[in-house]
Amino acid sequence: MSVDRVEEVDGGDGGETVATMGASALRYYSVAPGVRLNVRSGPGTGYTVVRVLPEGARVAIFCQTPGTTVSGPYGTSNIWDNIDNGEYVSDSYVNTGSDGYIRPRCS
Repeated sequence: MSVDRVEEVDGGDGGETVATMGASALRYYSVAPGVRLNVRSGPGTGYTVVRVLPEGARVAIFCQTPGTTVSGPYGTSNIWDNIDNGEYVSDSYVNTGSDGYIRPRCS
């Protein structure tokens, strides 16, 4: 996958970057400040931690799915964000600007 350009999008909260790939755009969202976020193998706290995102990380969300309910800096949610193949983070730690789904449901 190649990225043609990356642009900062001013949403007032600094939580989003857009990478343009041809005709489609992939948005990157900020993880809560000061948080090292566990990335899990599935949409829930019972899944294995596969890696830990460093403080200041930004993630692309490919799809979202319901899972374990988690309370974090951005509220309480059962939405889990798929950030890579077999990698999920709780949406309550990602600054999407919404309490609901912002991407398609994972299939």
